[in-house]
Amino acid sequence: MTATEVAGAATGDLLALSPAPLRPKWPPRFSVQDRGQVTYSLAIIENALFGANTTTKALICNFNNEPIGFAVYFFNFSTWLGKHGLYLEDLYVSPEYRGVGAGKALLKYLANIAVSKECGRFEWSVLDWNEPAIQFYESIGAKPQHEWVGYRLAGEALEAFAGS
Repeated sequence: MTATEVAGAATGDLLALSPAPLRPKWPPRFSVQDRGQVTYSLAIIENALFGANTTTKALICNFNNEPIGFAVYFFNFSTWLGKHGLYLEDLYVSPEYRGVGAGKALLKYLANIAVSKECGRFEWSVLDWNEPAIQFYESIGAKPQHEWVGYRLAGEALEAFAGS
């Protein structure tokens, strides 16, 4: 019998949250233009997820005691609802394990956290070309938010604006 288990990640799970072994080579989910944007190390992940001032959390998904996926999330706040929300920053399942229920298990675990913390919503973004993910999210009842447009300040533009 096979078992999919989800639990809070710990420092011992850092390798599973890093480029190896779950991300041994740039998986197809990253386009060529994204390759330069994934710039982290184990030390950065360790500090971001487990450091004293972190607001970010991670889950690890194991299948037969082997790490096969993870989720990274944090809590935000909705002034429209007057409640916290749960924001899923990243969800990843190794390609060879997609279809065994790992993604659904991770999302269900997060949904239960959101409900137990009385969050008003559970949100995430998906790249518009990731049709398998979009179909999966819609199959569990998630709805796209067409009225919102995401914006980002990063790199030199962020530094320039902050310094202006």
